[in-house]
Amino acid sequence: MKVHPFIEAEKVAGHSVHNACRLLEVSRSAFYSRTSNPPCQRTVTDAELLEQIRSIHTESKGTYGSPRIHQELKHRDVTCGRRRVARLMRVAGLEGRCKKRFRKTTTPDPAAERARDLIGREFAPSAELDRRYVGDITYISTWQGWAYLATVIDLASRRVVGWALADHMRVELVEEALSSAFLTRRPPAGVVFHSDRGSQYTSRDFADLARDNGVRLSVGRTGECWDNAVAESFFATLKRELIESRPWPTRAGLHRALFEYIEGWFNTRRLHSSLGYLSPAAYEALYCNTQRRVA
Repeated sequence: MKVHPFIEAEKVAGHSVHNACRLLEVSRSAFYSRTSNPPCQRTVTDAELLEQIRSIHTESKGTYGSPRIHQELKHRDVTCGRRRVARLMRVAGLEGRCKKRFRKTTTPDPAAERARDLIGREFAPSAELDRRYVGDITYISTWQGWAYLATVIDLASRRVVGWALADHMRVELVEEALSSAFLTRRPPAGVVFHSDRGSQYTSRDFADLARDNGVRLSVGRTGECWDNAVAESFFATLKRELIESRPWPTRAGLHRALFEYIEGWFNTRRLHSSLGYLSPAAYEALYCNTQRRVA
């Protein structure tokens, strides 16, 4: 009861407790009960901790569960246990967004030239940026029709280094995403780009773009989603944390929201368990050589 100090002050000053309680719409029984049975220190610290938990949960737009909120509290030098965070969130009705089962949507090109798998499910983060990229396409429903998102992710830091959104799934979509990665990162010759066997990635036009930019193409096996698990995981996270949170009337509005999510949250602020609960930007700053070649 936050009004207790005021009523107590009125009582000490000789004023009517009845009038003070009536003014603040607090019953006298509740005031006297609080006075005779003050809350224990644990209750007080739980309330203070819950305020910080709510703040972090709100900042994450309701996406963080107890593990990430616990890690964010540690980053803010708040000492507490993960079980305590989980308990307080449960009592307050706060939840993160849970994963859903993956559904495969790749359409392979049976006439495509067979390329090798240069990744071999070695997806661990590293200190070497711009050496191994992965990419994929997903679809998003809007009131204007389907929108298709292609991404390029650096395996070293999990940063989305290139992406493109369009109303089609033609090869131009994945070419735009890869080109945006080139513009942003300027990777050295020999960078590996890994994808599934979708017809866009196995097309001659995409192979020509890769060759012209010194990219080594790598593909997983048909029907094996785990061969491109990092790209698939990003889409699962994106849909859970952003796409499923509201309807999307226009593709233009979706594009703005994707930019805010990818560039303003996922790459720079979101804590990644695979990176030791650092954001991609923080991971690169701590562990990677982020010097870029000057054009």
